[in-house]
Amino acid sequence: MRIARTFASAREENRAVLGIFITGGDPDLQTSREILMGLPDHGADFVELGMPFSDPMADGPSIQASSLRALKAGTKLADILGLARDFRAKHPEVPLILMGYYNPIYIYGVDRFITDAKTAGVDGLIMVDLPPEEDDELCLPARSAGLDFIRLITPTTDEARMPRVMANSSGFVYYVSITGITGTRSASGDSIRDAMARIRKASDLPAVVGFGIRTADQVNEAAQHADGVVVGSAAVDTLASTLDENNRAGATTAGEVLALVSELAKGCVRQG
Repeated sequence: MRIARTFASAREENRAVLGIFITGGDPDLQTSREILMGLPDHGADFVELGMPFSDPMADGPSIQASSLRALKAGTKLADILGLARDFRAKHPEVPLILMGYYNPIYIYGVDRFITDAKTAGVDGLIMVDLPPEEDDELCLPARSAGLDFIRLITPTTDEARMPRVMANSSGFVYYVSITGITGTRSASGDSIRDAMARIRKASDLPAVVGFGIRTADQVNEAAQHADGVVVGSAAVDTLASTLDENNRAGATTAGEVLALVSELAKGCVRQG
């Protein structure tokens, strides 16, 4: 319900919601927690908390590097769930979504993960590497437990494939605005507009756009057409720019990331 309420509130305010992605445990748990806790107070309407993984499929160099930093710092899936619990205690109404890959969950144990995620206050999951054909693995058990399962739609998802992808989707639809990996280039406003129209023919769920959105102007362009906008690589790059040669956080690390989020949030207001 937190996800639905967030989108409904934004519609009443004639704006798009802003989602921010950070990798849990990057560059260490303490700094990651500080950033995570501050995101809603600086304009994030929902948070995607990345579960670090060593062999990503869709993540560009920036987010892949953030996962490697987190893993090197010793971050485990249990730590991510701990961050989720801390976040929910401080922000009872802000949606929190875990994003990542299936292998760590499989190793952790699917039933155990779903139980622990639900108990921690997680609202939904985005699994990059689980197609609809594998819904029995995680999607259906997660939905049965009350967790939303959020699908990725890409520019190459055709009309024949769309209904299959949408079949067990919930929460919102995540449109990957470019072909390729995160943080490498940006989509035009016209392409986002056309994609949103196509998605809305197939689903009544809110539709957000991500991949390649880095600035407040780009957020604003996407916000004219989408229900929400997600920024990830820009936040991760800002964090990385503050680290020393040993990838240790500095005094300004959290503040610079949160300042970026405040700036991005200005772009969510719609024109007219």
